[in-house]
Amino acid sequence: MPDLHPFIAGLPKAELHVHHVGSASPRIVAELAARHPDSKVPTDPEALADYFTFTDFAHFIEVYLSVVDLVRTPDDVRTLTFEVARDMARQNIRYAELTITPYSSTRRGIDEDAFMAAIEDARKAAEAELGVILRWCFDIPGEAGLEAAAETARLAVDLRPEGLVSFGLGGPEIGVPRPQFKPYFDRARAAGLHSVPHAGETTGPQTVWDAINELGAQRIGHGTSATQDPALLAYLAEHRIALEVCPTSNIATRAVTDLDLHPVKEMVRAGVLVTINSDDPPMFGTDLNNEYAVAARLLDLDERGLASLAKNAVEASFLDPVGKAKLSAEIDTYTEAWLAS
Repeated sequence: MPDLHPFIAGLPKAELHVHHVGSASPRIVAELAARHPDSKVPTDPEALADYFTFTDFAHFIEVYLSVVDLVRTPDDVRTLTFEVARDMARQNIRYAELTITPYSSTRRGIDEDAFMAAIEDARKAAEAELGVILRWCFDIPGEAGLEAAAETARLAVDLRPEGLVSFGLGGPEIGVPRPQFKPYFDRARAAGLHSVPHAGETTGPQTVWDAINELGAQRIGHGTSATQDPALLAYLAEHRIALEVCPTSNIATRAVTDLDLHPVKEMVRAGVLVTINSDDPPMFGTDLNNEYAVAARLLDLDERGLASLAKNAVEASFLDPVGKAKLSAEIDTYTEAWLAS
């Protein structure tokens, strides 16, 4: 196969499953750690590679929360958000739905109005200065329970920032059943927000069914175990409920044991709308360009196949129709020009 990395690097892309704090580059994490020296997070960017080596999903959550604890002021929030957009711009990511966990920040003492102002200021600057359109998904940290769910729903509905489009649920799945969060998703959906919970990453397909039937999921974060249930795959395909697939993340957290055995191939064969995403890229030593290269190898894709994959993300996004048409056309124009040259 030809080297597809140059094509991928220039391909206009959308990303739908990428976490706010989890996208902080080693440079930004080290800068935040230096601001807050009481943290155990290394201040040396090179030392972070070892720090971000996970033994299992529970260890990943532990490390992730230690980085969350570095975001303590509105200025930290603004810096983190804009710098994430800068890294996206370098990859030709034109549109991203960034998953933010406001509860983690407000419970650490950041004023909720100042938090909203910080992310919105960064969003507007990112679009004006970098050409990156950002939208928000506010997600419940599942490990923090129903108190966090109620607070996240309140922040999403009552303080709704302009860029907020969806409502999610992250954190560990084992011991955190999806149905208990139904009232909070009901409230968010009634306010016009889209439902995008994580499900089926470290548990079985029933968790995905629960996300659909109880939480009204329009997309599924990960959905790795969906391939264990042919009826579920058929339902996802028929109803165009996209899966937000993050291959390298699944290996790093041990949700999948071997990249060559990743179920994305079965998902595509079943006709499911698959999108490729980076999840927590610096923590997993990856970025979206690398994930597209991984997908190209796993799915045996050429340039047109990669362009089709990029357009899947546009279709599954909550970008407005005019924006979707514009980005899809940009992908087509780029691909045809590349192949012609």
